[in-house]
Amino acid sequence: MYYLLKLFPEITIKSRSVRRQMTRCLVGNIRNVLRPLGDSLHVQGGWDALKVRIPEDAPADWHRRLEAMLCRIPGIHEVQCVEEVPFVSFADTAERLLPVWRDAIAGRTFRITVKRRGVHDFTSEDLERHLGRALLDAAPGSRVQLKAPEVDVRVDVVEGRLRLVRQRWPGLGGYPLGLQGQALALISGGYDSPVAAWKMMRRGIKTHFLFFELGGAGHEAAVREVSHHLWDTYGRSHRVKFYSVPFEGVVAELQRAIPDGLIGVVLKRMMVRAASRIASRARIPMLVTGDAIAQVSSQSLTNLVLIDEASEVPILRPLIAEDKQAIIDTARQIGTAPFAEGMPEVCGAVSQRPNTQARHDKVVAAEANFDFSVLDAAVDLAVLTRSDRLMEPLPHEDEPQLEVVTDLQAMANTAEVSVIDIRPAAEREAAPLRLEQVECLEIPFFELQSRAGQLPDDRRYLLYCDQGVMSRMQAMHLHDRGLRHFGVYRTR
Repeated sequence: MYYLLKLFPEITIKSRSVRRQMTRCLVGNIRNVLRPLGDSLHVQGGWDALKVRIPEDAPADWHRRLEAMLCRIPGIHEVQCVEEVPFVSFADTAERLLPVWRDAIAGRTFRITVKRRGVHDFTSEDLERHLGRALLDAAPGSRVQLKAPEVDVRVDVVEGRLRLVRQRWPGLGGYPLGLQGQALALISGGYDSPVAAWKMMRRGIKTHFLFFELGGAGHEAAVREVSHHLWDTYGRSHRVKFYSVPFEGVVAELQRAIPDGLIGVVLKRMMVRAASRIASRARIPMLVTGDAIAQVSSQSLTNLVLIDEASEVPILRPLIAEDKQAIIDTARQIGTAPFAEGMPEVCGAVSQRPNTQARHDKVVAAEANFDFSVLDAAVDLAVLTRSDRLMEPLPHEDEPQLEVVTDLQAMANTAEVSVIDIRPAAEREAAPLRLEQVECLEIPFFELQSRAGQLPDDRRYLLYCDQGVMSRMQAMHLHDRGLRHFGVYRTR
């Protein structure tokens, strides 16, 4: 028994030289992916399909692991478990076929598909009729249906050899990884960006990851986990890079210098500026994002043009015309949805009244007030991690956990506590925070870093914002400065 790997159909229509190049690349990728299973596997190239020969005494769980790996390698259209023996006769073929397919077709529709290569004294239709009658007699309730049957029983006769396909699984399709160049995917851990990265990997592009750290170590750990899942499941044939860029300082500078309605667009411009610099240094020629038209305010066509303008390299958007539900369905299919379900939406907390049709002149004028040395410092502090080391603990994961308080009155009964409302003035006026018996200070997000050291350190300070993201980000930053008497207040 062995596994036959059918090539992605778009590979088979390439010129002879391109097809050979793709096949050689795919063989190398398969060997790299299967290396953890030991040295007893043999991958053999071919013109129409590849073969993976396995040891005869391999246990069932080893087979299942191998089959799962093969189905997730870009470039493979279908995986077939094949038994190959000498072709003897119609009766011998039927005898071999019945134990494999009798139960599978019981009560279902099926067809026999015979493919021949070589010279024989019978036609494919002759063998199909004989085998179909044998299966009908052996499986009560089954019936033949030539168009769209529930089960397709495949039999190949190649010269004097009989190939019985015992099982078939759909492959990932696409092109062999690494053959189409490299890209750097901006990944936040939600539904969109992992799906965008996966689509690029499936088309043969070696895809690296770039994360902008806005929500603390817990957020970064979660994004590392989903990035590792993508690499380990679909791209293990090549090691890739994971960059983490500390962007809290950039957000603080945006809050100080940029009008609220433009912060969302300018933040994305700052991200692609940083990403394009990192990509250029690593000789990666393009960026990938999970943008889809009109999904959020920064993804209107007008704003996407403004964002593209800030990048030094091209930006690819494989989800640009996808519906949100289709993206979520794909995320479930590839296994990234569980990560997205618990991921905080950080960028949505940055601006409360985003402009969906930002004007170029106003964006340029607003950025003139921005201190670009903050962005330069963030790029210089980017941390690179190899994909095979993404699940190692982060250096700061063992530090004391940030205090998050929901029962304010209970805490006030045991300690001196103040709440700091870090929202902009317009937000505070629209939805005032009313507290009883607890002091409430109003210090905007971008001012708190400079004023925190002036506050008495003999009491607890709990930061508040509507979604809890900005307050957590600021509290973590204060913790890094050694100001551990700051925490987060959440009303829900």
